[in-house]
Amino acid sequence: MQKKYVAEAIGTFVLVFGGCGTAVLDAKNVGVLGVSIAFGLTLLTMAYTIGPISGCHINPAVTVGLIVAGRHDKKDLTGYVVAQVLGGIAAAGVLYAIANGHDLGYDLKDGLAANGYGDHSPGGYGLLAGLLAEIVLTALLLFVVLGTTDKRAAVGFAGLPIGLALTLIHLVGIPITNTSVNPARSIGPALFVRGWALEQLWLFIVAPILGAIFGALTYRAIEEAQPKSKVVAQDEKTPSPART
Repeated sequence: MQKKYVAEAIGTFVLVFGGCGTAVLDAKNVGVLGVSIAFGLTLLTMAYTIGPISGCHINPAVTVGLIVAGRHDKKDLTGYVVAQVLGGIAAAGVLYAIANGHDLGYDLKDGLAANGYGDHSPGGYGLLAGLLAEIVLTALLLFVVLGTTDKRAAVGFAGLPIGLALTLIHLVGIPITNTSVNPARSIGPALFVRGWALEQLWLFIVAPILGAIFGALTYRAIEEAQPKSKVVAQDEKTPSPART
């Protein structure tokens, strides 16, 4: 289990450092599309790198959703979440140290890619819009994760659609909240920005968890609605994929 926790910490570090790092250091050049692709690429690469070790959740909401869906043992919840949050904090710290190494330094008032709503939303979206967006987008992420890692899905390809889904999610969510869908990704930058980022952090913990539960329950409802005979026939034809 310790190896799984270390893998989750490393994976979350890469996600936050790669995605938020692009937003902090290069957003002016790559724009929303570039930042979205950066988040998608980090998840895709980690899915194939640490997927065989820990399942590559690198997101407390994903861990909760997989437990709700019956795909992960609930006894691992605390260890996974602690590892993910520590990885996110470490990434935010390294990113701040790098950004602050510029000749002009780095002003934490610029946000360090922290998530926010109202005055701190990139597009000026309010609390309700941010809450709804984070719930729906996280549900979408869980729906894709569960579908592409289903034992009836094509073997070995789950990382690609999951990475692309996270790219799509960021394209939609960045103007609204800077896109969280991941409490560990939000906690890291907020701890350094403090002030408003910590005051609004609750939304980026609660909404992704609610969205993950909703996505998991929705997929389970669709999955269980299929005739058993059809499921058996598909299982006989398709080998179980490696976990991602």
